[in-house]
Amino acid sequence: MGLVRTGVLLAAMTALFLAIGYVLGGEGGMMMALLGAMAMNGFAFWGSADMVLRMHNAREVDRRSAPDFYGLVEQLARNAGLPMPRVFIIDSPQPNAFATGRSPSHAAVAATTGILRTLTREELAGVMAHELAHVQHRDTLLMTVAATIAGAIGFLAQFAFFFRGSSDGERTNPIAALLIMILAPIAASIVQMAISRTREFAADRRGAEICGNSRWLAGALQKIEAAAGHQPMPSVERHPATAHMFIINPLMPGGLSGLFRSHPPTAERISRLMAMAQAPRNTPPAPRGGVRASSSASSAPKASPWPVGRPAKPRARRSSVPSSGRGKR
Repeated sequence: MGLVRTGVLLAAMTALFLAIGYVLGGEGGMMMALLGAMAMNGFAFWGSADMVLRMHNAREVDRRSAPDFYGLVEQLARNAGLPMPRVFIIDSPQPNAFATGRSPSHAAVAATTGILRTLTREELAGVMAHELAHVQHRDTLLMTVAATIAGAIGFLAQFAFFFRGSSDGERTNPIAALLIMILAPIAASIVQMAISRTREFAADRRGAEICGNSRWLAGALQKIEAAAGHQPMPSVERHPATAHMFIINPLMPGGLSGLFRSHPPTAERISRLMAMAQAPRNTPPAPRGGVRASSSASSAPKASPWPVGRPAKPRARRSSVPSSGRGKR
């Protein structure tokens, strides 16, 4: 159902673009705007991963510089049947994480130092499994397509007064053109955010399957939500267009945050995850070699800081997966 809804939303955004293009400039103006927007977004697509990682000053780590964190991601990638992604750490006290890359073979996952200090191993496994689910579902590619169409709408709306002549020679009403300039990008952004919300639910479910316990992700979301609303993340404040990529919206809440939320309500996500945990056989056990809970997982565990080390050197060949105990202090 999530894929169907996503397809409907993409179709709605495409229809909105075609309708605006036809009203403002006929077929000629519409095609010019589409080609311009696709050219701009095409560059962003091929270099999107590195661009986003640079925006947040992420540094790559490997088995030597961050053995516990890198090993955990390696375990989860094997569980999901995915190639090993590049692993990055962002120096920020706000607990958060995201995935990027145009395909599973060109993927990267990033976590903040705040999330490594705040979550237990099990909770961190739930978060990184969620991000790998985005990679497996090719959500980064899907959101790039949505961003391309939204960018085309914004591009067309900005030049509304230059493409006011329709195909039959009549001119568009200036008031109508002004409304299109203001309202069309907002409508496109709302549809784009709706697509992001739909994909978050799907990634939550698949992430729970990858790590083997939906309660781990539910507990992580609760902790991240409590901290993110009080701890700003300057790199996202400088680049708010990347906010939808994170597991929890890293922007400080505002007056219209409910209308323009890029994520579903966290309480609803937690409720769905807990329902998965209670439903018999709804969440399959972790595959062989998967993440195992520590001996203290049945009780409320204390936060476990993870060593973050130095930036990565050239990537080493894979070796055996480290044990699933807590990271060294």
